[in-house]
Amino acid sequence: MFLKRFVVGPVVERVFRPEVEGLEHLPAGGGVILASNHLSFSDSVFLPVSVPRQVFFLAKSDYFTGRGLRGRATAAFFRGIQQIPMDRSGGSGSQASLSAAAEALRQGRVLGIYPEGTRSPDGRLYRPKLGVARLALESGVPVIPVAMVNTDGVQPIGARLPRRRAQDGRRIEPVRTVLGPPVDLSAYRDRGLGRAVQRAAADDIAAAIRELSGQEYVDVYASSVKSLMEKQRVADAKLAVAQLLERARERTQATVENARERTQATVENARERTQATVENARERTQATVENAKERVRELRHPGREDGGTGPERGR
Repeated sequence: MFLKRFVVGPVVERVFRPEVEGLEHLPAGGGVILASNHLSFSDSVFLPVSVPRQVFFLAKSDYFTGRGLRGRATAAFFRGIQQIPMDRSGGSGSQASLSAAAEALRQGRVLGIYPEGTRSPDGRLYRPKLGVARLALESGVPVIPVAMVNTDGVQPIGARLPRRRAQDGRRIEPVRTVLGPPVDLSAYRDRGLGRAVQRAAADDIAAAIRELSGQEYVDVYASSVKSLMEKQRVADAKLAVAQLLERARERTQATVENARERTQATVENARERTQATVENARERTQATVENAKERVRELRHPGREDGGTGPERGR
């Protein structure tokens, strides 16, 4: 609450000027669940700043186990604001997380939970997990549907910090937090906690969120879509690498062929130059030999050129 009132809250209010609707639906005291859609990491900042009571979130357990300076700082922050680690692996780990959340509700706290279990990968609303229904039915506390609007514009997936303006300089529309009336789950109170009952209750909660947010609903888990998207990214990356290697191979082959052609041309040119040099040398040698023979004849038979008047003529 200190951070909310004196540090984060004033900065968020001054810089982003978020809007809030439906605060009259939030009880002034007692345990209550705020079931919200999840578009951006900054949902966990704008939602608690928008309501007067302190919100305790079921936060992804990965936030509490980070390594390095940034990871340790994140873990310290989440522990410092008393958030509840949520193990999403299923089994005993998830049950322990839900038990801690149920205890927070029994203590009269406001519990913030994202029924989808993870951020929407594309802005649509995905099938809710059963944890929110189980907590609501076991505790009997009111469930307030919440729609976070435009947090994905202020801080898209992958952005490190929220931003006020788009890349083209235009101011981004303000974030809106819309609270609706409590979801009526009375039809499920005396029907036990079977999976079918939990599924029906969770779907009612998702329908109330969709009514507020106006999002398109997809009846599959967001985590499944993210897994498929990750596999597709890996496949696309592998294809891109294969194409890159193929282009590199083609360039290498072309370079080798060009080098071979240039080498062949160089060899041919060298052969032609050598042949021409040899021919020239042969001609010069032949001429030199002929000249030498002529000189020898002159030395051996002097006077022949003047008609043979010398001693040799008598012989």
